[in-house]
Amino acid sequence: MSETEAPVRQSRKGPKKGIYLLPNLFTTGTLFGGFYAIVSAMGGQFNQAAIGILGAMIADSLDGRIARMTNTSTDFGKEYDSLCDMAAFGIASSIVVYAYSLHFLADYHWLYGRLGGAIALTYAACAALRLARFNVLAAISGSNKDFFGLPSPAAAAVVVFFVWSASEWGYSGDELVWPAAILTLGSALLMVSSVRYNSFKKINLHVRMRFLPFVAVIGALWLISIDPPRILFLAFLAYALSGPIMSVWHRYRRLRPAKS
Repeated sequence: MSETEAPVRQSRKGPKKGIYLLPNLFTTGTLFGGFYAIVSAMGGQFNQAAIGILGAMIADSLDGRIARMTNTSTDFGKEYDSLCDMAAFGIASSIVVYAYSLHFLADYHWLYGRLGGAIALTYAACAALRLARFNVLAAISGSNKDFFGLPSPAAAAVVVFFVWSASEWGYSGDELVWPAAILTLGSALLMVSSVRYNSFKKINLHVRMRFLPFVAVIGALWLISIDPPRILFLAFLAYALSGPIMSVWHRYRRLRPAKS
């Protein structure tokens, strides 16, 4: 067999089999966090469920960066990441808030006592639609631009960290059933909206940082360490509200010169 025939035969075998271990381990960590949250919520341990979602968010924020840093990004990794995001930030988060509070809406006998389940299902469906739209837009124009719609990890943070904060305060789910319903439905609608959100992917961690931003990051971590449930909930709630507020502000600035 000549030297020119070997590459031809090798190319006929198709693509190489196997997956890259390191980034997919972090992606699996996202799945594990969602699974842990479901199991904890079923046992009434909502603080542990929230910690599971927090762990899933950390793993989700690292897998993509590690794949890009190690040049191991693949189509398989992208699809696997979307499935794990759906499990953690769609299904698991909706189950956590339903188990904590939304199931008490059955006492109102609306929709034959299924109102809480309908809201939780709406949230999960909107998370799936949000992830599908992100994959399509990322394939067309890349993923380094602003987000259209509230990202599913941020929506999960608003819903689950609300449960975490309420549980830490000693509130039961039936006392906060309407705030939980409003936050869940509002987060769901923001996910499928066309509101722009900052993606923070333009931040370059490989360049030198000025002293003041570095101190601000350290201060934010210190603030979170004081009271993680409340600080994280308020931070992600502010991020969720920032999209509609900035959209209204930009529209006001465009209309203001026309009126003058």
